[in-house]
Amino acid sequence: MVTYIGMLSFTDKGIQNVKDTTRRAAAAKEAGKKIGVNMRDIFWTMGDCDLVCVLEAEDEHALTAFNLAIAMQGNVRSRSMRAFPAGDMDKILAKLP
Repeated sequence: MVTYIGMLSFTDKGIQNVKDTTRRAAAAKEAGKKIGVNMRDIFWTMGDCDLVCVLEAEDEHALTAFNLAIAMQGNVRSRSMRAFPAGDMDKILAKLP
């Protein structure tokens, strides 16, 4: 499994229907399961992003398909960052000269 941090911002459509945001998130979580993505955590935030998610995916292809499926709905724009837990970071650091 690979871990990603998703940073999402509402589109005009998404903010107009903000009262549905928790229902949309639950639906996205279910859709993700079918694609091979687990939305481990989702937080509604203040500041540069409206939502932040911790996502676990079978691979980058699954995450990309998930991001595209969510984007097609038109409620949010997203950016994803690959995240490494400490154990993986130790393996990366071990490869350094």
